[in-house]
Amino acid sequence: MATLDLRTVRLRSGEQFQDVRAIELEPYDLGGQRYLPVPEKPEGTITITRTSSGHLFELELEARVLGPCMRCLEETEVTTHVASREYQASSPGDAEELSTPYLQNDRLDLSGWAHDAIALALPDKILCRADCAGLCARCGADLNREACTCGPPEPDTRWAKLAELRDRL
Repeated sequence: MATLDLRTVRLRSGEQFQDVRAIELEPYDLGGQRYLPVPEKPEGTITITRTSSGHLFELELEARVLGPCMRCLEETEVTTHVASREYQASSPGDAEELSTPYLQNDRLDLSGWAHDAIALALPDKILCRADCAGLCARCGADLNREACTCGPPEPDTRWAKLAELRDRL
């Protein structure tokens, strides 16, 4: 777990600290599938700016995630750019928006922050390509490689009376 001890960073109001750090990432479990960050420890740029009322934290990194396509289960890779900001007021009180959950006892949790920021930057559906046809729901054939030989689906008997009515009209 990568952390940054803020006691080692002494800043006065208006000053800024910047550093590049290797940030250890945990795998992601999305939609019942496991996605692995590659590399496991990407380098991220951390910038801390001391303001008159607190600290502004900025994190920037490139992330690659490997795992199955959500439609056809083919191995795929997604690359995303992360630029995240968090703010911690000197006296946040009960105001949740004035404090960051990644700062505990003057230690900034870089791994947790990067993990969450990457998860938010990932697309809703991780696909091998935009026009992925997926798998046949009945036989499991990969529709990107071959046509399904299942034929048309059997009619649903619950709609039989409506079909009779349609045929009479």
